[in-house]
Amino acid sequence: MPLTRKAYRAAILHSIADPAEVGIEASYEYFEDGLLVVDNGQISALGHASELLASLPADIEITHYQDALITPGFIDTHIHLPQTGMVGAYGEQLLDWLNTYTFPCESQFADRAHAEEVAEIFIKELLRNGTTTALVFGSVHPQSVNAFFEAAEKLDLRMIAGKVMMDRNAPDYLTDTAESSYLESKALIERWHGKGRLHYAVTPRFAPTSTPEQLTLAGQLLGEYPDLYMQTHISENLQEVEWVKELFPERKGYLDVYDHYQLLGERSVFAHGVHLCDDECARLAQTGSAVAFCPTSNLFLGSGLFNLPMAEKHKLNVGLGTDVGGGTSFSLLQTLNEAYKVMQLQGARLSPFKSLYLATLGGARALRLEERIGTLQPGTDADFLVLDYNATPLLSYRLKQSKSIAETLFVLMTLGDDRTVAQTYAAGNLVHQR
Repeated sequence: MPLTRKAYRAAILHSIADPAEVGIEASYEYFEDGLLVVDNGQISALGHASELLASLPADIEITHYQDALITPGFIDTHIHLPQTGMVGAYGEQLLDWLNTYTFPCESQFADRAHAEEVAEIFIKELLRNGTTTALVFGSVHPQSVNAFFEAAEKLDLRMIAGKVMMDRNAPDYLTDTAESSYLESKALIERWHGKGRLHYAVTPRFAPTSTPEQLTLAGQLLGEYPDLYMQTHISENLQEVEWVKELFPERKGYLDVYDHYQLLGERSVFAHGVHLCDDECARLAQTGSAVAFCPTSNLFLGSGLFNLPMAEKHKLNVGLGTDVGGGTSFSLLQTLNEAYKVMQLQGARLSPFKSLYLATLGGARALRLEERIGTLQPGTDADFLVLDYNATPLLSYRLKQSKSIAETLFVLMTLGDDRTVAQTYAAGNLVHQR
């Protein structure tokens, strides 16, 4: 195959460390006039244009963006494919919302054609919003995952997904059994896990909708395939936390249920964690597990405020999740806008560089993929975005007043949305152009 080499010139910014660990100044690299060189889908060089241009062949194609910022692709560590059609559903908190809206919506995925149609819409929305990797819940139907992976494979995207395991406390039309969920998950793992840039996640919806038998088999799958992911929900809503105590009185608490069934580990991601305690944060960190912080959903469903400083204290890996459809936007920029407010309500500040970290390298670390995605380091996959400073009249006017990259970044995260994403690249291929 002939070598395809291209270069992209613009202001370039990426996270290289967690500001909570190294301080803000040491957490990022910024090139006011930068150059990104891509060879065969991987980044081969990054630096100041003035230093790199001389080393490039005279005939290389260089795309020069004015009034734009190149960043790594965004990483969404919690989102539901089957809830695309019910985003913005009115008036309920978690448990009623599941029964009123979510379960009927997910039942439609028994139809393969419906699953394929929604998978196409869903992936287009992700890419339009600059999300190049997502950790995705399917429905209980294997065809939801097959449809999603088929659409992702065509574009060579790095995506992670799994079939929901749910054998109790849900409508009959939407439950599997412990045994069927194990066999169907296993078939999906054999077909998709490690194929191209695709990975499989064992996906018990949450403790209340799985019997002990099903949770045992979920843990067994993780033991059989060592590099699988595991995704579920934890401590999102106070009623839910109480329900778990009633269903599992023999366990110490919500996290202990998952711990008992051997579901904690380096590729385990727990969505929400709004009502975790100190001990649970410590145990998650100790096992290398991660939490997905989902601010738009936590506010929309009235779940509560995620305690990011507590997670930082325990050096717990935290990624960002849109949680569509409880969340109200596919945009991680808009999600960061809400994350800032969640911190403000707790008397804490969220720096724009910490926000960038959460949306990129932090998400990659939560998924143990920082060697491949989340930065623009040479040797990583060429998953990156071009953000347009003139995307809207207000954004354009506001950024003309900006005096620093910190201010520019914060304004992009406050006023930005899908319109800000001019182009999205995955493995060096242009997969979205506004």
